[in-house]
Formats: sequence, structure tokens, C-alpha cells
Amino acid sequence: MAQTEEITNIEDLKKKIKRLNSKAGQMKMDLHDLAEGLPTDYENLMGVAEATYKIYCELNDLKQQLKNMEQA
Repeated sequence: MAQTEEITNIEDLKKKIKRLNSKAGQMKMDLHDLAEGLPTDYENLMGVAEATYKIYCELNDLKQQLKNMEQA
């Protein structure tokens, strides 16, 4: 999983999640577009998929961090 920096302020964490969520959505669409165009640009598939996977792992980690902070 991706390493995420520890953010101690809930509002800062929410802002980071919002920005990352937007970026993750764009990456998901890029991956979808690439997959639709296969076999064209197939050599880019693994790189785009890996980057998309990493951002979703980071987003998941940040959401868990937020959940833990809100429960504390």
C-alpha cells in the first residue's frame, strides 16, 4: 500500500482527501479510456493501472486515518 503522511488536523485531512478524490476520479477515467482504446497504446496500460491503484490505496489510507481521528 502507499505510504501516506500523518496529518494531524481533521480539516486539512478532509481537504487532502477531497483533492485526491478528484485526482483519483480523473485517473480512473484515463484508465477507462485507455482500456476502451485497446489494443492501441497497450504499452501504457500497466503504468496507468499502477498509478491508479496507488492513488486509490493512498485515498483509502487517508479515509481510514480520518475515520480514526473522528472516533478519537
